[in-house]
Amino acid sequence: MSTLVVTLNPQPRLGFAPAEPFLAGVAWALTDDGLTISREGRSPIAELPRADRVVAVLQPMDVSWHSVRVPKANAARMPAALAGLLEDALLDDLAATHLSLAPGARAGEPGWVAATDRAALIAAIATLEKAGRAVERVVPSLWPDAPPMVFLHDAAGHDGTPRLIVSHAHTGGVAHWPLSAQTREVLPQELPGDWLLTATPAAAAPADRWLGRPVQVITPAEFALRAARSLWNLRQFDLAARNRGVAALRGGLANFWRHPSWKPLRVGLVALAVVQLIGLNAEAWRQRNALTERRAEMAALLKSAHPHVTVYDAPVQMQRETDALRAAAGRAGEADLEALMQAAASAWPAQQPVQTLNYEPGRLTLAAPGWDDAQVARLRDALAPGGWRVEAGEGRVTLSRATTGPAASRT
Repeated sequence: MSTLVVTLNPQPRLGFAPAEPFLAGVAWALTDDGLTISREGRSPIAELPRADRVVAVLQPMDVSWHSVRVPKANAARMPAALAGLLEDALLDDLAATHLSLAPGARAGEPGWVAATDRAALIAAIATLEKAGRAVERVVPSLWPDAPPMVFLHDAAGHDGTPRLIVSHAHTGGVAHWPLSAQTREVLPQELPGDWLLTATPAAAAPADRWLGRPVQVITPAEFALRAARSLWNLRQFDLAARNRGVAALRGGLANFWRHPSWKPLRVGLVALAVVQLIGLNAEAWRQRNALTERRAEMAALLKSAHPHVTVYDAPVQMQRETDALRAAAGRAGEADLEALMQAAASAWPAQQPVQTLNYEPGRLTLAAPGWDDAQVARLRDALAPGGWRVEAGEGRVTLSRATTGPAASRT
């Protein structure tokens, strides 16, 4: 079953105008198994790919977090009960705020409540569904969790400075600050070993220096996919997804169910449904066991190859450790300058001299003034079989290793 993960742009708020309009072009990632990304990109909402399921991801700064003792109320009265508890804690008007309970929250026990702008959330859902992308879930990018997660984003601030985002119960759930020397004081001097430290590719190098220890590099698409795998769903209470057509069918189905002449068929349908339900549950149990075994095998392989590593994301950690060993051996990787230059030279038109080039980890940008779409398409077609991605704009073409593909999996 394919899943489209849509990362919404930051919501506009007082004193902050986002670089991209809230409901303009959005970043997206497509996954077939929920674990790996098959395609990714950025498109207007009307041009998003089709998928069996759609999950929307909110930016970390667009959700505030509040720890409460979950009130004893039914689903109909729960929003009012939560609003009464948080009346003094919320900065915005209660009517303008949408509240959601943590998955698995139990009445009478401590639990987390997520608060977000109601109008912006409704507008995002309506715009996606108007474009034919029915939103099954809306999830936060980060949430209070154990172990704590430290995320450094290269462009999350409206002033362009990197942002430090920490998900930790002691920081109010999820907190974010501009990256600075003073900000470092909000974290423990010696970070516990079980803290998950991540950074976007552009922020990885400064994050290593700023934290004083290596971080896990995670792309924005991988970050969004991690959020989509969570159990969170902010579409609760009056914003919960509803199946269309149920009300129209209810009357006819009720009459069918009660009519005596259809009793044998009703019994047969119930028996068939029970058999199907048992079969589906058995298959789901088998698939869950297979997935658990696969994850355990990947973790065991990582521990056997790198005993010093604490396992939390085996595929990503294996790639990171392999890259570290390759770099220590002095061998160029597929995303290093040598490989990028070689790929560009193999397909670059002979009559087009290269005037300038710019290299940053995993990306090579070459000047291509005056190129038309046909020339860019020929370069893209020539390099795509080797697992390379070509992007063009403003008189430049940029080469990078594709997220997936035949060559992207080689180490």
